[in-house]
Amino acid sequence: MKTRYDLIIIGAGPAGMAAAIEAAKSGLSTIVLGDQRSPGGQVYRAIERAYPEKLEVLGTDYRYGQHLARQFREADAEYLPGATVWQVEPDLIVSFIFEEKARQMKAKRILIASGARERPVPIPGWTLTGVMAATAADVLLKSHGMVPCGRVVLAGSGPLLFLTAARLLDSGVMVNAVLDTTPFLNYIFALPVLPKAMLAYEYLLKGLRMKQRIRRSKTPIYRNVKNIEAEGSNAVETVRFSGNGASRELEVDTLLLHNGVVPDTQITQQLECRHIWYDTQRYWQPLVDKWGNTSEKGIAVAGDAAGIAGAKAAETSGRLAAWEAAYRLKVISRKERDLRAAPFEKILIREKAVRPFLARLFRPDPGLLVPPEDRTIVCRCEEVTAGEIRKALELGALGPNQLKSQTRCGMGLCQARMCGLTVSEIIAEVRNEDVSKVGYPRIRPPIKPITVDQLADLELVD
Repeated sequence: MKTRYDLIIIGAGPAGMAAAIEAAKSGLSTIVLGDQRSPGGQVYRAIERAYPEKLEVLGTDYRYGQHLARQFREADAEYLPGATVWQVEPDLIVSFIFEEKARQMKAKRILIASGARERPVPIPGWTLTGVMAATAADVLLKSHGMVPCGRVVLAGSGPLLFLTAARLLDSGVMVNAVLDTTPFLNYIFALPVLPKAMLAYEYLLKGLRMKQRIRRSKTPIYRNVKNIEAEGSNAVETVRFSGNGASRELEVDTLLLHNGVVPDTQITQQLECRHIWYDTQRYWQPLVDKWGNTSEKGIAVAGDAAGIAGAKAAETSGRLAAWEAAYRLKVISRKERDLRAAPFEKILIREKAVRPFLARLFRPDPGLLVPPEDRTIVCRCEEVTAGEIRKALELGALGPNQLKSQTRCGMGLCQARMCGLTVSEIIAEVRNEDVSKVGYPRIRPPIKPITVDQLADLELVD
């Protein structure tokens, strides 16, 4: 393992693997830092250990990851599994932990392919044992073949909610109910962009098949759900909700929450790259050009970290970013870059065609983005409630960063991953401002936990 490379890729998901494959073909000295123990990212998690029964449940889209992972392993690129990046500096030095030691590397160019993370759903009782993110169930299924037992209810909105329900059913889980929080008006707002979405009609067909699978199981689907609350003494026992004017209560052992995914912008925020607010899906994303270039020299982003577009689009954007890196480092000409990119740009257009429709259809319900109940915990790390945040704002807190010092909200181990967007939404509501004016909590290193001993023994880049 060297300390200097042409290209350092952060993330070994579809975008990172594809970028490494193309960068290695171009002759760039390349290394991939992946925080998991094997390549695949979240979408292809544990793909190299997948057995036939798992592949049958997870489907052809997941199975495709075997082909991509195989190509990645065969590429002439170094790969460090289990490498946790905790700082990236503007002079292109990456600090990370590998095999319990803090190390540094320097690159001529850095590609951030950190993917997406699930949007937190702060409802009353979401910290109870048995309440989990839907992606957590997906991780357990892919990594260990584990599924929840007892009475299982899924609640929220978005394609992944129904995908998780279908996969659990195919794994033999009895799903007691799906609580769909998608507002009815979203269907009307999405109609104008439906014709464009037909360019990627296979996505729509997959969605219809997932819902049909759930209906065939006779699993109840409650629509236009609001006011979800989890209740129980030491663990979740019931879930309360309202819909279409009626209140209901279901007994539950596992409650899986989902409200869409958002780009993982921790590194780009820490680097102070320019970000833009995507109002339809209510998240921040780095401002990039079609090659993934950010506002910071030498820093590029590919895949869902630059905006949610799915695995195939992520893979394609990774290839484009790799060719751009080869061009910027004067390994290939502009003409060669453009020739390589041309067919893949068409693929990217097709893959992204469905996104405006999905973004409008599954626009988050404001009632889930801003907890109406003051008792709802927003910052899980520091156990700060929505009421405490509102009180601090009444006392003069100016924004997310001032709230940190007054309430410790966002100062825990997750570094605002679980509360940052919610905090900004609460501030916007209290002050009747646009979230784009409120901003996001300032992200400072270390963006992942590091011990004092590890920091003291940091091997500085030569």
